[in-house]
Amino acid sequence: MRVSAVALILACLVTAAPAHGPTPQKIEATATIAAPPGRVWGLVSDFAGIERWHPAVATSEGSGGTANGATRAVTLKRGGVLRESLDEYDAGRMTYSYRLSEPDLAALPVSSYSATITVTPDGAGAKVAWFGRFYRGDTGNEPPEELSDAAGRAAMKAYVETGLAGLKAKAEGGS
Repeated sequence: MRVSAVALILACLVTAAPAHGPTPQKIEATATIAAPPGRVWGLVSDFAGIERWHPAVATSEGSGGTANGATRAVTLKRGGVLRESLDEYDAGRMTYSYRLSEPDLAALPVSSYSATITVTPDGAGAKVAWFGRFYRGDTGNEPPEELSDAAGRAAMKAYVETGLAGLKAKAEGGS
């Protein structure tokens, strides 16, 4: 009898347990660019200069250059500002990592993210990889659709893929 009472209590606790919170999401995209890696890195390497190549960015202002802890405020053409900070910068390896330091759900429906951009040689051209991890905009157990995992994935995918397409056009076209 004692065993079945314990089993009953455990069963009640398990069924009464709240749903788990958000799980980390990932985005990874690459672009092959018909331009020397040095030219591509010349565009990407300016942490505060993302407006030079990302079509969705209206302006970008930064401080601290490429030192760890440098910051940038990226204003999107459709509204919202991404406030980001540089975590790690390696010009020799043509890579840097950064993170969202202050969420703006009008800019992207995510509560946080970290990302890495890397340029590598690819034959006569370059390959750019952009990888990120993020959490949806509403980290509660039942987020509204516009702040859900799906909304976060769609927005991050569009932002990264648009950026890579813009970088490719800029590096290959030279304009």
